[in-house]
Amino acid sequence: MTSLKFVTDGMLGKLTRWLRMLGHDVEYAGSMDDKQLMLKAKEENRMLLTRDVELYRRAVAKGIEAFLVESPNQTANLAGLAKRFRFQLEIDMTESRCPKCNSRLKSAAKATIAEKLFETTASNYNEFWQCQGCGQVYWQGTHWSKIEKTLEQARQSMKT
Repeated sequence: MTSLKFVTDGMLGKLTRWLRMLGHDVEYAGSMDDKQLMLKAKEENRMLLTRDVELYRRAVAKGIEAFLVESPNQTANLAGLAKRFRFQLEIDMTESRCPKCNSRLKSAAKATIAEKLFETTASNYNEFWQCQGCGQVYWQGTHWSKIEKTLEQARQSMKT
């Protein structure tokens, strides 16, 4: 999979996390002003994702690649982005990034991260990943079915 590079504005925190889980390099610019956002997009060759129509128009006028995220619906946004940028709506843990800090995840042996797990998690799961940046530990727990359901709904909406 080819990882895409995005920068997202402060209104797209949830979408940022989804794109990172899908393996894309996404800088969340929650505290940046519009000028800084556009500069970051241009200097780092990132696609600017925004809900702000004025920011979108200014970026395009300055030759910065931008995409206007119009729907408040996360599933519709994922489908629209996947269609526009031709990426799969599948999570591959070998490509996935930390939803919190954007660093790469690495497979982690249970013994090396056991102190970070609740006892029930350690006894019920065997496959774990750890963020190489912030150290957060991930596993495909009970929430995983919701993640898969959202991605399946987004894949289905792409067909219509």
